[in-house]
Amino acid sequence: MVRVEGDITIGRPVEDVFDFVADESNEPKYNPRMTRADRITEGPIGVGTRFNSVVTGVGPAAEMTITSPSSNALAESPRRSI
Repeated sequence: MVRVEGDITIGRPVEDVFDFVADESNEPKYNPRMTRADRITEGPIGVGTRFNSVVTGVGPAAEMTITSPSSNALAESPRRSI
């Protein structure tokens, strides 16, 4: 498993930021290595929402399916995403 950590200050309410980040289809807007993130499940974002994504970096592009957010992240919304 890959662990990603970082800090940034954003001048928006924490609830807005959490909702934006929980929607993986937004990740290409702030992660230059993710070139695509398409939602493949219906309904509101929650436990079990899935996205097909493409990440580039060193070597060929990697396609993956992301299931997000976890039940822990929802329980701690909007303060923590796991």
